[in-house]
Amino acid sequence: MLVQRLNALMDTSPLAIEVVLIDDGSGDDTASRIRQLALTDSRYHGVLLSRNHGHQLALTAGIAAARGTEAIFVIDGDLQDPPELLPDFYRLLQEGNDVVYAVRKKRKEGVVKRMGYYWFYRILRSISYVDIPLDSGDFALVSRRVVDVLNKMPEESRYLRGMRSWIGFKQVGLEYERDARAAGESKYSFKQLFQLAYNGIFNFSEFPIKFMSKTGAVAITISLIYFLIVVAKKLFFTQVIEGFTALLFVIILFSGVQLLALGIIGEYVLRIFFQSKNRPLFIVKEEIVNREYI
Repeated sequence: MLVQRLNALMDTSPLAIEVVLIDDGSGDDTASRIRQLALTDSRYHGVLLSRNHGHQLALTAGIAAARGTEAIFVIDGDLQDPPELLPDFYRLLQEGNDVVYAVRKKRKEGVVKRMGYYWFYRILRSISYVDIPLDSGDFALVSRRVVDVLNKMPEESRYLRGMRSWIGFKQVGLEYERDARAAGESKYSFKQLFQLAYNGIFNFSEFPIKFMSKTGAVAITISLIYFLIVVAKKLFFTQVIEGFTALLFVIILFSGVQLLALGIIGEYVLRIFFQSKNRPLFIVKEEIVNREYI
């Protein structure tokens, strides 16, 4: 169904369009279908990755492989984002915008996911130092100069919609109603969604580390107040709060604060560790362009 809709779009569009299809280490016959399509239709460009690198890196591979000189249209293959909206995106691009991002005004996922997405975008926007648009995913049309900057950004823990916003230039949103998946089940587990959320928060917000500073200050203040109460009772009321309960309270409070602090610091250290290895972001196993193997 994806190929049929893309073919219909290209057949009716006055634009010169090349479609880059990415196989992110699939376990079915997707790779062979992409290979066959790229060999028989020069409008298609196939990129087969050596293994599953994840959604954000697969998109990165597609952006790196795209040869469009004017703009790149980033879209998932599940048809939740309709390719037929390309003319609307392109019209806004011609008006002088470098990024035209899609804004989801309605989703067709389950209630839990819809609520999770809704609150995540709003929390991220409130704590981020980058103005990341609400309810906007990776579905976007970006100019060549924005693509060139994206290709120069070496982040290992990628959050493309945040990177796109960080680049700047003139950006505008286009509202649309997101469709349900055309077929199959989403490969994005809740664990992967949380990992994507972590990348957005830790890569584009100073909040976690500043939160720990504030939490530490609050913990110290509580401890000082508690200490002053104990001293006052001892000096003026000849009473001292029973030791075991007080000690247990202090141990739990400070242990929790320390573990939370270590976890947040660990997230930053983990990102530094993976980035310092300087490994390639993805490995291309095979690339098929204009009926020739590269």
